[in-house]
Amino acid sequence: MTQGTEPYKYSISASILGGVVVGLVQAATPIFFWWLDPSTVYAPPLAAIAGVYVGFAVADGRWKVIAVESAVATAFIIVAIVAVTESPWFLVLGLAGHGFKDFWQHVTNYVNGTRWWPPFCAAVDFVVSAVIVLAIVAGIEFH
Repeated sequence: MTQGTEPYKYSISASILGGVVVGLVQAATPIFFWWLDPSTVYAPPLAAIAGVYVGFAVADGRWKVIAVESAVATAFIIVAIVAVTESPWFLVLGLAGHGFKDFWQHVTNYVNGTRWWPPFCAAVDFVVSAVIVLAIVAGIEFH
């Protein structure tokens, strides 16, 4: 094989490790926005990460996949909105739910071409979700 023709390779463990690091950074973001409620800080990334798969679906090109991913993204956006006004447990539900959606995506490869993204994103989702659970249990105010 000549240089540059080798197929793209990735390490699932590197994807997960990267996701853990990004998840820890994301979990700390309320520190940098101390004047906002933590729910207000955590909700926009939950909405945004759901939309990433819409981009992947558009790149995939199948209309059914685009429709399904758009509907799923809309559901996560609604959960993020509810989390800001109701309960931080909706953040936990949304992030953990998105993590399981990432795991499902990784196993099924429903959206073509995502490769390393689902394990990375699942790690981010589960880390941030776990930190929020710890914060709730520790009595940190979210509203």
